[in-house]
Amino acid sequence: MPPKRKGDEVGELNARERKKLKVADARTIAVQPVASGSSSGQGDHATNARPGPSKININFDSMKGLPATLDVERFTEARAYEIDAMEKAIKSARDSSTHRAWQTLPRHLRRRAASHNVRRVPLRLREKARAEMDPVKRKAHSGTRPKRGKAKQMTRTESLLKRQCDKAWLETHIWHAKRTKMENMWGYRLSVTPTEKAFRPSHRASVHGSILHDASYYGTIELKGPQSVLLTALETCCDPQGSGLKQCTSGSRTCDTHMYEHARWPFGLIGPVMIIWQPLALDSTASETQTESKSSRKGKGKGKQKETNDNAASDPSPHARVLWVRAHPAVFEDVFEALKRSASHALQVNKSNNPTVSFQVEMNDLRGVINAFEVMGPKSSQIIKGALSLAGDDEREDFNKFWKSLSDLQTPGNVPRRMIIGFKVVDPRLKFPPENPKPSYPDISKSSAAPASSLVFPTSLTAQSDIWDENQRDRLKKPKYKKKDLDERRSKLAIPGTKLRALRQDDRIPVMLVQHSLEAYPPSSPSSSTLDKAQGIHGWTLLFPAGWSMAFLPSLVYTGTRVAGQRERTKQYFEAGIAAFPVDYPTSRACEVASEERAIQERERWERTPPAKRTNWEKLGTRSPWRADWDVVLGLELLSPEVEVGTAEGLMTTQREDPPAAEEVRPVPAKTSIRPWLLRGPKVPSILSDVSLDPPKFLDQINKLRERHHMVPLDRDVDATQLWQTALVMVRVKMVGRGVPGDLAGIYKMDDIEARKWLAAIRQSTSVGADGAETLTEDGLGDIQPAQEDIIGYVTTGDASLSRGEGFALGAISVVQYLTRRRQAQRIAQPAVIVKIRNRVSTVSRAAYLELLDA
Repeated sequence: MPPKRKGDEVGELNARERKKLKVADARTIAVQPVASGSSSGQGDHATNARPGPSKININFDSMKGLPATLDVERFTEARAYEIDAMEKAIKSARDSSTHRAWQTLPRHLRRRAASHNVRRVPLRLREKARAEMDPVKRKAHSGTRPKRGKAKQMTRTESLLKRQCDKAWLETHIWHAKRTKMENMWGYRLSVTPTEKAFRPSHRASVHGSILHDASYYGTIELKGPQSVLLTALETCCDPQGSGLKQCTSGSRTCDTHMYEHARWPFGLIGPVMIIWQPLALDSTASETQTESKSSRKGKGKGKQKETNDNAASDPSPHARVLWVRAHPAVFEDVFEALKRSASHALQVNKSNNPTVSFQVEMNDLRGVINAFEVMGPKSSQIIKGALSLAGDDEREDFNKFWKSLSDLQTPGNVPRRMIIGFKVVDPRLKFPPENPKPSYPDISKSSAAPASSLVFPTSLTAQSDIWDENQRDRLKKPKYKKKDLDERRSKLAIPGTKLRALRQDDRIPVMLVQHSLEAYPPSSPSSSTLDKAQGIHGWTLLFPAGWSMAFLPSLVYTGTRVAGQRERTKQYFEAGIAAFPVDYPTSRACEVASEERAIQERERWERTPPAKRTNWEKLGTRSPWRADWDVVLGLELLSPEVEVGTAEGLMTTQREDPPAAEEVRPVPAKTSIRPWLLRGPKVPSILSDVSLDPPKFLDQINKLRERHHMVPLDRDVDATQLWQTALVMVRVKMVGRGVPGDLAGIYKMDDIEARKWLAAIRQSTSVGADGAETLTEDGLGDIQPAQEDIIGYVTTGDASLSRGEGFALGAISVVQYLTRRRQAQRIAQPAVIVKIRNRVSTVSRAAYLELLDA
């Protein structure tokens, strides 16, 4: 290859060497050649006469050779060539540069927006990057003025409020909108899931670290009235299986129960609620404690005295009590109406029993008044201890003992369940960034004592909090100081980085800390075995006045605590093996609404898919692909296989076939007056413990629980057979071998012969038996298409469980079929119920065990 330039005698150069020559040539400063006929002996007179070479002969050895004056104009003209050469060299060197400022950064520091935003470049290169940027092209000023005047322009606050016309925003909405995907749910704009890949990290955070969820969208209902009237109202609309209504009246624990329509249990399920009683005053608590101690000393061995004390305790108290009922926004209106009817009924009962005494119950809607953060995970105690600072010294000995040892708490599951701790904290922004205390793990060989916080038992004294005071909440609706005010105070500190000290004029915020656990209840009977070995997830629920969400959130998240959306919160319930509301509450109104919305979205997506690409439900034998058909599960509706994907669900068939003849459709039996209903609660295992249970016995046990809460028995209006046939019960689904159940997967029954074949196939490691005869394998049995009439339930939530390492699901089946499968398990000598699971998009069935869900 010949040289590219004249004078290149080196030979062939590579690209790197050519680039070096090009850069070197661009950085070379031109020098004026010496004119012909000139000599160096002309002296200064020749130099000043005309432009000459860039060399000045000055005698530095003596001051005698220096001129007396310097003509600047003539000196500049003499050096014009050199100045021009320097400017051209600077420009050529800048233009020949192949890397801009942001391109010289290492790979992990490069940003796509660095070429347009100087702040994306490190500080040492910002001046260079600013010089390399293209000048901003300003738009030519138009002579027309905007339609709106400056006085009529909408402010940012007004524009944000206008966007909330059909939904409400939480106080942390803007923070979540920048980091998570948002959707409209239950009248709110809520976070669904983080934009980053956070499925597994979120699970690890809930099991090994900490994860935060803003649950301020939960509504709070406040009831004020006599304790006896409030208890009567709650008994007629709450689940009678729980025993926490009277045990939680001291206010030291919360009561987690289910709300039903007034006097309609077990029908009319609304949803789960949390009931919090305001703790009694300190003087009344002390007087009640003294009274109880005196009565216990006087009443030893005296049944008459004990009966007198019980009657005195049941009398209506003249002192008004206050309680909060926290409910999901999907059922807030239903819960409010149920409490309203129950309170009216309780007042009528009280008036008939005590005509001379008149009481009243006041109900208040506290939506938007109480905010809540759910901090879950074993490190949640250290997160709360590091982010919150107590406002002064507290005189309560138990609270001080609890707060000092909170940093050493390995998991919130070590403290009593549903315990309430009330205290007051200073503005968390004063000590930002927070420093989480590190737990000190004692030497097990030397001491095995539990942390002091786990030895603190819930009392009404430790649950005292000013958050119950309406005046305190109104005063704290808005922080007294904005963040810029606190930053200005921080800038005036003598030592940078020092935490601000709380002054007298700073806010003191009353908060309430509630222990929160997601765990399955242990088996009710000692003989029963638990198939699900997953551990529970424990944490805290932080309640505080409205207006302080953005003051608490940065401090709680700064330490690396992940933020959970609706998906992550639902997965926490799923991994703990308990039902999540509303997806795992079939037959409830909230679940029906959620199922209908989901069915519409999936059906529209299916209809948009080309026929050759979408799932053929008719070929798969899936009759109801969009939602669970409980009427078919309970036997209330029978349809022929030919119309499995027909107009009953409003679907479009994927094959162009004629409609079935009328004689091919089996007659549909008359529907009962009772709609499908869900039986759930802690006493469900004891109710269904007898496998020989029949409709009369079942109705008798239901009536016993109703009479316990002073409700009329169901014998008059409900037929025992109809009540028995329309009942559903929640179950856990544990896969025996392979397979991952999905949402809306069908649960099918098996006869004894097929069940034994499945068990034998699972135990076998080969497809050929010991005698050489060929037997059915698990895959061969799974390829057998189950009959549509064999369906006994549906999976409400199913997926691959990260904590179990296998497929897991929650579902619902018929009570009749559950007891029938229990009897079958006894016949084939199996410890649990065995069924088949088939996903709606698959033709393969898998064997699974069922376990009763008792919570």
